[in-house]
Amino acid sequence: MPRCFWCNDDPLYITYHDEEWGVPQTDAGHLFEMLLLEGFQAGLSWITVLKKRERYRQVLFGFDAGRLAQLTDEEIEGLMQDPGIIRNRLKLEAARKNAQAWLRLADPVAFLWSFVGGVPKVNHFPGRSHVPAVTAEAEAMSKALKKAGFTFVGPTICYAFMQATGMVMDHTQDCSRYAQLRG
Repeated sequence: MPRCFWCNDDPLYITYHDEEWGVPQTDAGHLFEMLLLEGFQAGLSWITVLKKRERYRQVLFGFDAGRLAQLTDEEIEGLMQDPGIIRNRLKLEAARKNAQAWLRLADPVAFLWSFVGGVPKVNHFPGRSHVPAVTAEAEAMSKALKKAGFTFVGPTICYAFMQATGMVMDHTQDCSRYAQLRG
């Protein structure tokens, strides 16, 4: 089955590509999880984060924003000792700060989806060289999230988040998922 250029032969990556990436998500918990995971990815490959996802779910209380907002400095210090996650203090502190900011949003799902007009934006890229890393929508999301108190939400992270959660569908035309999801 032909897949997007970035999907390697790792079974975890294939499953993620084939079943999750680019599928529109409106579950608040899932969107929050993906926003944090995209932030954890900063400077790393997505497969690195994907391989640690289950451990993150365990140690970050299933990505429960209410509990993460109350994360103590001592708990962050304990997480810094866990080899099953990316041990970056700034990213872990950002998880707490982002949970606090998330809880202040009146309707996080509507807020995030507003950057694409509430419906998935389906792109028609012929191949690798045409897929952008940043768009005007991602820049607007990044700016709004930062204004709302979020960190690790630069425009590139926001665009990756939009792709991952199906706000934009960027499977390339040479990928079998393109025909399935383009609507």
